[in-house]
Amino acid sequence: MDGTNRWLAHSSMSDPGGHAGVVADLPADLGALNAIVQGVMVHSSWVKEYGLDPVVLSTTARKTLPIAERLDDVMVRDSRALDLPRPAGRRSVGTCRDFALMLCSFLRGKSVPARVRCGFAAYFSSGWEDHWVCEYWDADARIWRLSDPQIDEILKQKLGIAFDPTDMPRDAFTTAGEAWLKCRRSDADPSGFGHGSTTGWWFLKVNVMRDHYVLNGRETSSWDRWREAPEAKRVVLDGETELLDDLAARPEQPIIQREPDW
Repeated sequence: MDGTNRWLAHSSMSDPGGHAGVVADLPADLGALNAIVQGVMVHSSWVKEYGLDPVVLSTTARKTLPIAERLDDVMVRDSRALDLPRPAGRRSVGTCRDFALMLCSFLRGKSVPARVRCGFAAYFSSGWEDHWVCEYWDADARIWRLSDPQIDEILKQKLGIAFDPTDMPRDAFTTAGEAWLKCRRSDADPSGFGHGSTTGWWFLKVNVMRDHYVLNGRETSSWDRWREAPEAKRVVLDGETELLDDLAARPEQPIIQREPDW
């Protein structure tokens, strides 16, 4: 037993519900699954690159939906088979977490252990940008690999990406815990990690907690409300460092009930 079976079962967010039969019939090839995700979704921050007007975005564009609801939305917009790419204007609008969650759901439906990871990507800007990807178990090599189903040909060209999005190098994406520990060792600058202008130790803390939660089947949590936190709350408190060190090193440990105070 390698312990990966923990990530075979669906969470309430990854469960495709009434779409389970359709998902089971999808191809097993990872590249094909990435392409299917790309063909039914568009990222809310990149709509202009696909010729869309951001003003007309859905109000749920930045709300991570359970996959059953996401696939409902996909089919309402275009009822054809999932493996048929939609024009950008008929795709469901979401964020990187929705892309990662959909691929995770598809892989679990294929009996492949998979999980969503919260961390930072190096390919969107000069720093490490807040990002979510899918991590899947390669049973032959007995290692976890990374896939970013958001990175299609348009984004590869726009961002100058040369790596294979279905098997990303570990220097392209770092989990939140890895980033925290690098900074604690002074191997990296915490100001280089964040979301836009919000960077540093506090945002690292937010993502350490979110990655810990997602590995325990909570793809969404109260930590997602970080934008609401006033400046006075955007700190790492005395006494939190030891806990965060432990969660960064062992994010898969049983969940610690700790809600943000903002």
